[in-house]
Amino acid sequence: MKAYRASLLWFAPHSEGPVQALYEEDGMLVVGPDAKGLQVVQAIGPWREVSGRYAHVPVEDLRGRIIAPGFVDLHVHFPQTNVIGSPASGLLPWLENYTFPEEKRFASIEHGAEGAQFFVDELLRNGVTTALAFATSHTASVNALFAEAQARSMRMITGLCLMDRHAPADLLNQQSAGGHVDATLQSLMDSEALIHHWHGKDRLGYAITPRFAPTSTDAQLRGAGELAARYSDVWIQSHVAENKDEIAWARELFPQSRSYLATYADFGLMRERAVYAHCIHFDDDDRALMRDTGSSAAISPTSNLFLGSGFFDYEGADRVGFGYGLASDVGGGTSFSPFHTMLAAYYVGREGQTKPGLSLSPQHLWWQHTAGAGQVLGVKNEAGQSIVGNLLPGCEADFVVLNPKATPLLARKTALASNLDELLFSMIVLGDDRLVERTVISQGPSA
Repeated sequence: MKAYRASLLWFAPHSEGPVQALYEEDGMLVVGPDAKGLQVVQAIGPWREVSGRYAHVPVEDLRGRIIAPGFVDLHVHFPQTNVIGSPASGLLPWLENYTFPEEKRFASIEHGAEGAQFFVDELLRNGVTTALAFATSHTASVNALFAEAQARSMRMITGLCLMDRHAPADLLNQQSAGGHVDATLQSLMDSEALIHHWHGKDRLGYAITPRFAPTSTDAQLRGAGELAARYSDVWIQSHVAENKDEIAWARELFPQSRSYLATYADFGLMRERAVYAHCIHFDDDDRALMRDTGSSAAISPTSNLFLGSGFFDYEGADRVGFGYGLASDVGGGTSFSPFHTMLAAYYVGREGQTKPGLSLSPQHLWWQHTAGAGQVLGVKNEAGQSIVGNLLPGCEADFVVLNPKATPLLARKTALASNLDELLFSMIVLGDDRLVERTVISQGPSA
């Protein structure tokens, strides 16, 4: 067991009502192994109350620093690190001119391994301890990312990108060697083999991953839905309703479905642990479908602003009631930094809403990238408690050590904070990777 003395930020259990952040200026966090040997939070609270019960536990003194839950990135593209900041007129040209050419390179085992190491380094350097990530249509890319995350004891969820049409030929899922099995069936067989090899191993999870409906045939989507039914504890991830041209294309390809989102439901791809990126251009029927199936949204504000896709409707999501959390969406997204993502979400809340001028509180913004995103992933202990993205007793001990004086301007501004909202908002607006002094993973060495 080990204890840390620092200022502490975490979240009260949340179901309905306002998000409540908890903060102790002089706090004590105690971590230790659970029955399976995983480092979890044993106790958290004021130093004056907790220290007496754990007097025998060695303490690292980090006063002047803030310990907070590790960030959860609900949607990020591992192969698109090199695509960040590529100019394009919109989503579809950006895919054709930059994304697809870069993803072709991940057929190489060596390129995938190097890319995975850099990608995980970048996540941890920015305080991201859990990610739901896209790989490419190459099994080598999936193996590379899982292997790198496993070596770091990181919680990582990813899967083979399913794509059997409407993309460059050498990026589509490939038929078996010798051509005995067609590409669509082979992609589903490969997905199932990867589930057996990686899902549930250490802190790794598999996600059935159609890129988006237009790049999969009916047969591939149907097969993906059958996999999702057969393996009910794996995740599902894809994109939906990001861009109006994309929506029009999807409606042409799947005219039998009520909406673009409903296409996924029609193929059995909406349920708990299904996370759809963007979810911008929804009506209330779509929102109700998300709610009723237990599916959730990965909000990607820097990407949506960069590509001019639109604004996630927070008011509509809360009124109808479905889950969501924040995501970087690198490389359409412009930064790995959760602080940049939270600030962009604040901008989105101010514009493009059903009720203009929504002001997302700093506590709510931070919750969306930690405990809220953790609830979306649905990783729970035997008592049914969400154990990702928070520091309640029983949660996995993934956390960041923040230095609120990391830059002269941060030091100046945070010193003026008179309450928790002002402190959190100062870090959201002015923070970047320099604010993250250390990232601690529940198992394994610190980043």
